Amino acid sequence: MPRWKALPDELDPQVREFASQLRRLVDRSGLGIAALADRTGYSKTSWERYLNGRLLPPKGAILALAEVTGTHPVHLTTMWELAERAWSRSEMRHDMTMEQIRISQAREALGEFGRPPAGDPAGRRGAGAPGGFPGGFPGGRDAASAGHGADVGRPRPSAVPQGRGPAGPEQPPGHAPAASPGQARGRRRATLVVAGVVGVLLVAATAVLLTGLGGDGDDAKPVAASPSPSPSTSDPALPAGVKCAADDCAGQDPEDMGCGGEFAKTVASATVGTALIEVRYSETCGAAWGRITQASVGDTVQITSGAGEGHSGSVDASMDAYTPMVAVPDAAGATACATLANGETGCTPAQ
Repeated sequence: MPRWKALPDELDPQVREFASQLRRLVDRSGLGIAALADRTGYSKTSWERYLNGRLLPPKGAILALAEVTGTHPVHLTTMWELAERAWSRSEMRHDMTMEQIRISQAREALGEFGRPPAGDPAGRRGAGAPGGFPGGFPGGRDAASAGHGADVGRPRPSAVPQGRGPAGPEQPPGHAPAASPGQARGRRRATLVVAGVVGVLLVAATAVLLTGLGGDGDDAKPVAASPSPSPSTSDPALPAGVKCAADDCAGQDPEDMGCGGEFAKTVASATVGTALIEVRYSETCGAAWGRITQASVGDTVQITSGAGEGHSGSVDASMDAYTPMVAVPDAAGATACATLANGETGCTPAQ
């Protein structure tokens, strides 16, 4: 069974080449994903995404990989910069495509509301008249009367109240109404549609608010008390990313709890056959765990504390494994042992 999955077909060639180079470096180092995560401080899940082309690693992860594998950081950084530009171009093309889709959807939606109302195919008020006003100009004057400067703006006396056009100026008696019946029906229909949409939105918003508040104020039931935090909740006194300390770390995964990487060191080691076993200790977390590298499938590693607590881990196709943590007061409080698939056993020396 191959160690690596096939890279996605849609990857940019530059990103594909960079991911392949990272895989070669990891293979050459002999490290598994778990050991790589422990030594670089980046999680196992993150490295799986980096090495499978699903996510471009940050520059810090690349520098950490260069240090762990003994690779020249300048050369690896240069390849990362080229891959980062190609990744950005791919994201930009994806964003432009999504934007075009959203614009098309918006145009289609607006087209449904922007169709001319029945009875007014032109969709305009006062079609054929300059400026869109009935009769040609504001105030109900026609084009001919607009040319006589002496009459412009001069009110005409009349015993009846003057009508007003769409824009508000007074109109002489006898002129046509401001809007045709078809136009009035179109405006009423549009108003009813908008009012209906607003009403539906208001009802939905009210339902959401009432649901979120648990009903009205008189019948509202007291909110259930929040569950107590789990042992993995970060203590404000702990460094960022570290989620447990001492007894809270017992039985937990050191990678998930943030106890590995810069917060851990090897305090004891031994060679059993071709495998290397280590006791990894984190003073920050007050815990230790066992790790085995350069191993074979079926090999196991165990960690035991002075109090008798113990955990084990088995090697899979990654050629390495580590155990859950045991709480220990100091670096000398734990021992790691290995049992190889061929039956050979061995432990780290007493400290």
